[in-house]
Amino acid sequence: MEALTEIFNIGAGRAASSLSSAVASTVKLSVPRIELYQIEDLDIDALGLGHKRLGAVLQSYAGPFDAQAMLLFPEENALEIVRDMLGSTMSIEDLSELEQETMCEVGNIILNACLSAMADVLGVTFEATLPSYSVESLETLLRNSIENPDQPLMLVLNIDMIIEKRNTQGFLAFLLSYPSLDMLMTHIDSFLGKI
Repeated sequence: MEALTEIFNIGAGRAASSLSSAVASTVKLSVPRIELYQIEDLDIDALGLGHKRLGAVLQSYAGPFDAQAMLLFPEENALEIVRDMLGSTMSIEDLSELEQETMCEVGNIILNACLSAMADVLGVTFEATLPSYSVESLETLLRNSIENPDQPLMLVLNIDMIIEKRNTQGFLAFLLSYPSLDMLMTHIDSFLGKI
């Protein structure tokens, strides 16, 4: 998992740079902390979010291994991120109207930075769907996001995001099948063997 942490850390650095430009202030993303869960063992307490509803950007990736990616934030933090990106002078009503579009853009930046880092390091390519955004409970998100029942695993990256003085905790999660996880680990082993 150390190699995977380092790969995603490269992606987090790229994402922080892109987000800093988007919000016109310094954005820092912590080194991701990675955990692997069985879907049936995953709940809001396991993630430590302590929130009933989450803002989630969803995107599917296909390549040598397939994954359903989710960027998760507590609902109230999602609106704060939108405010930071669009400017604090906007009303809550205006922010709410632009929340979906803005969060899709944030998700696109973070997810694609992490996946492009993985693709570059491992020498693979991915095709991605367009991101979508919704606000749901974790249970509803999981039920609606699992594209096939052969994806029983969730690889979760816990990332702290700091925009100026605002500290927001978020999670980057990948739903994987056992074959996809095996293929990911095979590519990582191959990469490590070349070092």
